[in-house]
Amino acid sequence: MSIFVTKTFLPPKEEYQKYLDQIWESHWLTNNGPILQKLEEELKDFLNYQNFLFVSNGTIAIQLAIKALDLKGEIITTPYSYCATTTSILWENCKPVFADINEHDLNINPDLIEDKITDKTEAIIATHVYGNPCDVDKIEAIAKKHSIKVIYDAAHAFGAILRGQSVLNYGDVSTCSFHATKVFHTIEGGSVMCKNEALFEKIKLYRSFGHINDDYYTQGINGKNSEFHAAMGLANLPYLSRNIIKRKRISELYDSLLDFNKLIKPETKEADFEYNYAYYPIVFENAEITNQVIDNLKAQNIHPRRYFYPSLNRLDYVHSKDVCPVSESVVKRVLSLPLYPDLAEEDVKRICQIINKTL
Repeated sequence: MSIFVTKTFLPPKEEYQKYLDQIWESHWLTNNGPILQKLEEELKDFLNYQNFLFVSNGTIAIQLAIKALDLKGEIITTPYSYCATTTSILWENCKPVFADINEHDLNINPDLIEDKITDKTEAIIATHVYGNPCDVDKIEAIAKKHSIKVIYDAAHAFGAILRGQSVLNYGDVSTCSFHATKVFHTIEGGSVMCKNEALFEKIKLYRSFGHINDDYYTQGINGKNSEFHAAMGLANLPYLSRNIIKRKRISELYDSLLDFNKLIKPETKEADFEYNYAYYPIVFENAEITNQVIDNLKAQNIHPRRYFYPSLNRLDYVHSKDVCPVSESVVKRVLSLPLYPDLAEEDVKRICQIINKTL
């Protein structure tokens, strides 16, 4: 049997079915239905954050944030993220400007941000890579000094806690993905959170085509989600804590078995932080070893992922002249290992044996 980098968690079928029964009874499938409203309320409570919107996916969440903030110029961002982070900037007709990353956590290096700021800079979009938080204090100080906005791509960070609150609670706007591969998922889905009430109402309007009934119209897009996706979220949420505990145990087993004399594991320096164990990334000494590990694992039907690849400043369609040596090196040496709640201990041991033998 093949082992992939992740395996989507599914709740007991009967627990999802009870929401399907409600949908069949109401015939309310989408357009801000009662199940979606219930999910939003439960997530607001979970995050302790009221200005929260459930949207169709994590990419549209970033686009809504950019559009609602009326950004038109340069946005300083990370080269080390999923391509959607950069593509969203381009899609909204802004210019991504790349600041390189830290070596210890692979997040954007705040010490390099100010040198990238020009009179055209309007925002920073930083990713909490693998769910590890960015240096939110330094980034906030830079943003305030230069009167620019901060959007956090928190796609990986649901369930991660920094200083007693969700990592999603930082920044002017924070976006998240609830894709099926995430720690918490709604099959497809995402969220937007923001501190400013007027901005929140604007994003809420944009999410639903930009109109209210037949009385008011402005620009907008279809960023809504359905009752079926919300139902999966409601069925999954009670299992989040249990699944994070299981992911933690698997991660700790990796920690105990891998040979860290010849590889490193990206980690935050934050002391008051509770991780959600979204991923298990490791970075090897060089690309040759990385490729050999991939080949040896795949020969045993084990499929890790080079996550992330490539360095986004090197995407052809970006046409960037920014040089990011840390990111450009790491993408050739990084590997995310299989991690999901029911991954067998014996499989973790086998994965580690193959890696250590290759090293």
